Amino acid sequence: MKYHILTFGCQMNVADSGWLDRSLTSMGYEKTPDEDQADFFIVNTCSVREKPEQKVYSLLGRLKEFQEKKPWVFACVGGCVAQQVGNFFFQRFPFVRLVFGTDGLAMVPAALQRLEKDEHLKISLLDFQDLYPERTNHWPDKLGPQAFVNIMQGCDNFCAYCIVPYTRGRQKSRSSAEILRECRELVDRGVKEITLLGQNVNSYGQDKDGQEISFARLLREVDRINDLKRLRFTTSHPKDMSPEVIKVFGELETLCPQLHLPLQSGSDDILKSMGRKYTSSKYLDLVEALRSVCPDLALTTDLIVGFPGETDTDFQQTLNVMNKVGFDSCFSFKYSDRPGVRSSLMQPKVSEQEKTLRLDILQQLQEEWTRKRLESRVGRKDLVLIEAPSKMQKAGTRSWKGRDLGGRVVNVGLDSSDDLTGKILEVAVIRAKKHSLEGEVIR
Repeated sequence: MKYHILTFGCQMNVADSGWLDRSLTSMGYEKTPDEDQADFFIVNTCSVREKPEQKVYSLLGRLKEFQEKKPWVFACVGGCVAQQVGNFFFQRFPFVRLVFGTDGLAMVPAALQRLEKDEHLKISLLDFQDLYPERTNHWPDKLGPQAFVNIMQGCDNFCAYCIVPYTRGRQKSRSSAEILRECRELVDRGVKEITLLGQNVNSYGQDKDGQEISFARLLREVDRINDLKRLRFTTSHPKDMSPEVIKVFGELETLCPQLHLPLQSGSDDILKSMGRKYTSSKYLDLVEALRSVCPDLALTTDLIVGFPGETDTDFQQTLNVMNKVGFDSCFSFKYSDRPGVRSSLMQPKVSEQEKTLRLDILQQLQEEWTRKRLESRVGRKDLVLIEAPSKMQKAGTRSWKGRDLGGRVVNVGLDSSDDLTGKILEVAVIRAKKHSLEGEVIR
């Protein structure tokens, strides 16, 4: 049978889809890039915001058309929307035969074998587990230069606007021994850069009652792996950014000078309503401490505009903090009610028109900061890990896309017929574009 996977949302979903892909291939299923060739679809979903959720419904409506030509075609829906909506998918989309939540992922391959044997069967895998559900990896002998490693699942913070604790469950830290084993396996297969993933990596191990190492210690252990060149992590909650984690940015050889640190709002009143448990001044103190140990740190963030009760003054305070920090980039969104979260009951709501206006102002300001930060790289030298050929090729040379230590995209022109994927090149930055850099290899 042939399958096609469609993935929405965060890097954790990307990593989960990658695991499913390898597992199904090892069982004899055949991956196809063409939807019209697929016998079944796997849709890995995100419900952090309303728009991705609506995209899932629209997508399933479109995929249903393939069943008209091939009656045996069916769909599987996983991830956060599946955990949230559950068995309702069976009613709304009868060709959906498997619904699985984030903790049910490991059981999907076996469930598919059952579905294959019984064409009338429907299965739901929606129960949360008390421990992190370990999975058998099916690594090929050779891997690409970059990989994601999950270190935890779920979240205990219950921010007022966030649906994650309800769709991914309470925090479950993975065994450090298993994390380190996986990281070593990846490096042995050619991986040079590892990104550790979790809803709040800074709180890693805190659910283990002292039976697990701290996140700072975990970073030190991963850093010691032979032949690992780069280490990153995401996402961090400011309230749990410890002095020990800040310290390692100035000490670990592999840890890249890059951090995604969600601010969400620059207003203390809004931060309190959100349940974020830090103030804007605390956030700025963290930035100062981080930059004191790692002056070249590239900082990115998340921002929400139009949270219930947000005034013009609150919004201006967000812009003020943006100007004080000077983020390299940010993911910014209009607030939307998510079912079951506390903020859905909060008043007053900000009008859609006002949210749109504020988002436009915020994004224009961030564009200016992104431009300044990129232009400040011109004339500097950096190490660039090549990911793939650039989508835009220039006449007379071959262009490659890579990332510098700060995670910025760098396009490099090089006259070579060799495959440079996975190579780390010393590059001089010669030009700043709107969202990327151009560089020349230093010979």
